[in-house]
Amino acid sequence: MANYWNQEIECMSREDMKKLQSERLVAQVKHVYENVPYYRDLMDKKGVTPDDIKSIDDLHKLPFLTKADLRDAYPYGLLAKPLADCTEIHSTSGTTGKRVVAFYTKNDIELWHECCARAIVAVGGTEDDICQIAYGYGLFTGGAGLDGGSHKVGCLTLPMSSGNTERQIQFMMDLKSTILCCTPSYAAYIGETLHEMGYTPDDIHLKAGIFGAEPWTEEMRREIEKSLGIKAYDIYGLTETSGPGVSFECEAQTGMHINEDHFIAEIIDPDTGEVLPEGAKGELVFTSITKEAFPLLRYRTRDICVLTREKCSCGRTLVKMCKPMGRSDDMLIIRGVNVFPSQIETVLIEQGYSPNYMIEVDRVNNTDTMDVYVELTPEQFSDTVKDLQSKEKDLAAAMKTMLGINPKIHLVSPKTIARSEGKAVRVKDNRKLH
Repeated sequence: MANYWNQEIECMSREDMKKLQSERLVAQVKHVYENVPYYRDLMDKKGVTPDDIKSIDDLHKLPFLTKADLRDAYPYGLLAKPLADCTEIHSTSGTTGKRVVAFYTKNDIELWHECCARAIVAVGGTEDDICQIAYGYGLFTGGAGLDGGSHKVGCLTLPMSSGNTERQIQFMMDLKSTILCCTPSYAAYIGETLHEMGYTPDDIHLKAGIFGAEPWTEEMRREIEKSLGIKAYDIYGLTETSGPGVSFECEAQTGMHINEDHFIAEIIDPDTGEVLPEGAKGELVFTSITKEAFPLLRYRTRDICVLTREKCSCGRTLVKMCKPMGRSDDMLIIRGVNVFPSQIETVLIEQGYSPNYMIEVDRVNNTDTMDVYVELTPEQFSDTVKDLQSKEKDLAAAMKTMLGINPKIHLVSPKTIARSEGKAVRVKDNRKLH
């Protein structure tokens, strides 16, 4: 028996959903055009007015929004409601250190929590469950979103945040947590620590886990399921569109259902911007049709994936997206944190280093590692080993301030990083992510 939080919406006919999306899109375009001068200019440049948008069939006429627009309009340029109507912000790192700041009205928060409640119920969650939330809280959307969804469902909510793994396991055992929400790499680490402490999955009561915020493989899913004795489910979201809960996996574990009453998904050719037919692989684009404070229309996520409307065994009719298969930009997701090579370049230049560098990312014991190799100038290279170690330490601290994570810095001799004829290859990602 499938579990639904909102069966009417989750199992709505395609025809009724299209009608609902069209009504909401028409109203949203009008709202954005009248209240967001930045987006109105984009529409005017494209020669589109709200009157041109009569249904979702006209969606393709609207201009795209990109991360660059979010940077240019930072902080208030895309706000569609007066600040007095906004009750919360969340944030994620942007391409060059300027953060993406997303605003929420009370109603936006309500709808976001509704989406997360659907995800919790889809994995079998009810008011009898004990939901342990080990995503980070604060500006990061993970903790806040699942916390709100858990409260909505009526679970006993443990707002643990991430870290302090032995305490996590202690609470998990003492309070008999049944659902765990965190990043997949942290779930794998909890599983490892549990075994190191001499326990087995039989010593805990978990039945399900909701894991997102970073890429993970089917192999990793099986490993987590085995080490924690659970079923592991995927969840997807972006700070720009609200946070986790844009889409979620059901018991079929064959892709994530998109909450289509709130988000219209398209797949486009990343090079031409042309909308591709269902089943084609391309870049995922989202339009928020219910968000009040920060409604992004045709936002390019840069995630590459496929959408499918094949009938799902759970009975939901919401379109499904596969796990993202990569990116159409150079963003890396490391331990749930967005990292752009351009951020690293910014730090190097600010600290007086050459922009000849190489980033190597790997996954060791289910935890992402990041090494940055930086080429020294002949003058810098003449320093003593002690000086170089001290410089590596200082550079690592500057990187942590910019990125929010600690990379390992290696200062290397001049001309050791291979030059490239075309576009410089800056990233070597050794993680097996698909």
